[in-house]
Amino acid sequence: MNRYDTQFLDLPDEILLIILKKLNNIDVLYSFLNVNNQRLNIIAQEKIFTNILNFTSIDNISSNDCLKLDRFCTDESPLRYIFQQQITDLILVNSDKHNMIESIPNYTRNVYAYILSFCKNLKHLSVIETSYPRLLLCDLPSTTFFSSILTYLCINVTTFDDCLYLLDGRLHQLTTLIVELYSIHSSTISHNMDNLPNLKYFSLKSYRLTVSYDYTILQLLRRMSCLEKLTLYLRIDDRNRFIDDTHLENEILVYMPWLHSFTFYICTYMNVVDLQHNISNKDIQQTFTNIKQQSVASSLHYIYGDKIVYSILSIPFQFDYLEDIGNIFPNIKCSYVTYLFIQDVVPFDHQFFIRISQNFPLIMNLRIMNIYSQSSLNLNMFATQNNQLYATAVYPRLISLDIFCAHHDYVEEFLNEKKTYVPCLTQLRVVYNDLRIVTKNFTREETRRNCANIKRLILITQLAHTKDFYLYFPLL
Repeated sequence: MNRYDTQFLDLPDEILLIILKKLNNIDVLYSFLNVNNQRLNIIAQEKIFTNILNFTSIDNISSNDCLKLDRFCTDESPLRYIFQQQITDLILVNSDKHNMIESIPNYTRNVYAYILSFCKNLKHLSVIETSYPRLLLCDLPSTTFFSSILTYLCINVTTFDDCLYLLDGRLHQLTTLIVELYSIHSSTISHNMDNLPNLKYFSLKSYRLTVSYDYTILQLLRRMSCLEKLTLYLRIDDRNRFIDDTHLENEILVYMPWLHSFTFYICTYMNVVDLQHNISNKDIQQTFTNIKQQSVASSLHYIYGDKIVYSILSIPFQFDYLEDIGNIFPNIKCSYVTYLFIQDVVPFDHQFFIRISQNFPLIMNLRIMNIYSQSSLNLNMFATQNNQLYATAVYPRLISLDIFCAHHDYVEEFLNEKKTYVPCLTQLRVVYNDLRIVTKNFTREETRRNCANIKRLILITQLAHTKDFYLYFPLL
């Protein structure tokens, strides 16, 4: 064979497979399956191309990409057969925007419920990397989002009722349920409250405050007697006792004899006047205990006035979101946290921010609420000639900083490159007058570098800016 005359189809199957493995599976199936070439048809049906289908590269606006989707879902072709009969695991990365959705119930019916009815052998469904749209089952028939074989579900839901609907028997083979709830309120709906012997792993996260913990979450968890793995992220308000290690042991874990993994972060917010016992200085300390041979840390601090927050968490910390920590937060590594909200009635000194930068290496979004000035010692240490003795806090991934509800000392703390270095900061929310003072009307060199990459400046008040302002923020 003349090497210059070699065609694609002249290559042996082994070489063709090596080449096609470099391509997206969707492109391989769309291009070679059900075409007038038996050899390519057979190659395209190899398990390496049909076991995992990745649609994330498809643009639903592109006409060519829409044709690809149509061949999987609407044409009577082997593509449709693969999708309908062979797919057992589906990971849906949803990039729909809020203003593109007419109604959440319609989306639940037309997308989520349709997936379960269309994919006849689907056992694992994950809807990830999305905050919208959430599953909403309220006021929909009990046959909506039904499956007799689904065993694994990861999805965001709207209310606690939606979580109960998922566990009302419509998914009776479910062994793993991972949900993030938008809100948790007491239910007025009569639900099936039978035990859940098939459920082995349950994960529930809700970032909004709830006052219904005892009547919702606690009752649900006690139905899971065969649970082996549990994950909880909860923020609980208006309760006269903290959720502490004793509560977890006596009110939850005692009902789960098979549990071997418990990952959690639970905050309880209380008014001092509602406490059933006095808080001493000894109480406001970090403590470490063990729950089922698992390391646990806890801390208690004031966040404002007469409001106290008590946090208890499993170690190592596994979540990417963390709120309302203060000066007394345990000195532990939080390697997954990307969003952090810190709040205290005691000023944060520079060493605290050094600790934050070291213990939260992946932090991308930071919000600070503290109206109290930093200590005079902290401010004076950088005014001395020995300021090289004090380390610079480095946040290599921080892209968003919110110091709008913080004392202007924290504007100085984060913009002064001698104290902090934020090379990737692109969004800043701040009081304009604080920014103007700290940057000396946008002429100060020590604060220029940390402002150089900012693309979005949230000032609330609209002002006419000077030439120096735009030189200071060249990317605005």
